[in-house]
Amino acid sequence: MKNKTIARIRELQVSAIIRTADQTLARDAMRAAVQGGFRAVEFTLTTPGAFELIHEFAGDTELLIGAGTVMTIDDVTNAVNAGARFLVSPICDPEIISAANERNAVTIPGTYTPTEMVTAHRAGADFVKLFPAHANTADFVRSVLGPLPFLHIFPTAGITVENFVDVLRAGAVGVGFVRPLFDPVLMRDRDFSAIEARAKDIHDRLKHAGDANA
Repeated sequence: MKNKTIARIRELQVSAIIRTADQTLARDAMRAAVQGGFRAVEFTLTTPGAFELIHEFAGDTELLIGAGTVMTIDDVTNAVNAGARFLVSPICDPEIISAANERNAVTIPGTYTPTEMVTAHRAGADFVKLFPAHANTADFVRSVLGPLPFLHIFPTAGITVENFVDVLRAGAVGVGFVRPLFDPVLMRDRDFSAIEARAKDIHDRLKHAGDANA
């Protein structure tokens, strides 16, 4: 199962990440992202009812479900029990990585420097989340992978509709969309059709980039 999850993340390349104080809004906004083409979706555990949302969306076998802001062993257990197949953290905690590995879940801990990335890799992380963003994410990823090509970098913060293709071309295995997809104004206005349109635009750009590289 874990190897399939890793392969699926690599195949999909983009994930939708939602963080909001409203469970219903989180559900409806994520549904719009799915309608727009996203198949890897992440609910941060700071969102009310996150475990319920993970369980609900995990019922769709076409989706790959993740939990974000995983900070404790209990978070790992509850997220996996709810149906999460990958676990994302803003920090690198070897205990969380170990607990996730024991439960056959993919780990994506937060790292900022090459030293942190290698530390996470050696602790058993499957991917390393670049967090927070660097001034030029694509150049940073490219620079790190020069001497450290074994790293599997998955940036989230700093990713935009305009720069994500360059980041992928720089060698990132995937990228996560937060505010550029779930724009605060669109969320406030519950403009789900606009969120769906953004999701479609992202996937159109991804497809065109793939076609151009074929």
